[in-house]
Amino acid sequence: MLDFYFEKAPCQDLSHPTLLAKKCEAAVLRLDLLHPIVSGNKWFKLRFYIEQALHQRKKRIVTFGGAWSNHLLATAAACQQLGLRSAALVRGERPAVLSQTLQQAAALGMELFFLSREDYSQKKIPENLLTNFDYIINEGGAGELGVKGASTLLDCVEKERYSHIICAAGTGTTLSGIINAAPKACTIIGIPVLNDLTTIEQTLQQHVQNKAAKWRLLPNYAWGGYAKHPPALLSFMNTFYEQTNIPTDIVYTAKLFYACLQLIENDFFKPGSQVLIIHSGGLQGNRSLPLTTFCFT
Repeated sequence: MLDFYFEKAPCQDLSHPTLLAKKCEAAVLRLDLLHPIVSGNKWFKLRFYIEQALHQRKKRIVTFGGAWSNHLLATAAACQQLGLRSAALVRGERPAVLSQTLQQAAALGMELFFLSREDYSQKKIPENLLTNFDYIINEGGAGELGVKGASTLLDCVEKERYSHIICAAGTGTTLSGIINAAPKACTIIGIPVLNDLTTIEQTLQQHVQNKAAKWRLLPNYAWGGYAKHPPALLSFMNTFYEQTNIPTDIVYTAKLFYACLQLIENDFFKPGSQVLIIHSGGLQGNRSLPLTTFCFT
């Protein structure tokens, strides 16, 4: 196991005016504090792939992602720490100036290869790139081992104490893992951050094995779609930070916490409910906007 390289994520009680008004209790699993770079759910989705790569004596991890991919940066940092080489197949033509995410990944030793959007959509890997010493990981860590890894993130908490666990959902990999690891009495709620639910639903159908689990998707909190961040959402992020001292990101967690507070405000949870909110990290993605956008860094 590779846990030696990473600290455990803390779990903290959430204090917010909405919770006080509704006499509701909630806690936040701060996966954003797991590691300075390999933060959030990304490490959990990577861990068993990397473990398998090491067992197979592979020398380099090759994976996919966009210019601001949390997954690429996490992969680069984890590989550097574990003595592996890394390479990224990046969506789109090489820009004149690399994103801050790709600059940091390259500084961590990640080789960058750019694919046309057509080739990327088909996940075409250049023939001259792969060797017998390379190990391929799907975009975002999607797949069976990614789901298996995501199921272990609940090991950070006493999961039996919670009546509800709520998390953001992109591909559905993390959500599937949480559902598989959930106690029988717990209800899992996924907040999709994109308008098209097809990918999430297909992932859940393929990977959810805990047939006794209770779960549901609440799809009305995408704020226009994946990575969309209208001014009202940015304003919420700053206000929420001032109230709680918890930073959020524009893609996943801002939409998650907004949904949580609205659900509490609307009496979605019964009195006495114990809610666990999964902070899945991804804060580095905020660097795609000017620093002056946020009251936190």
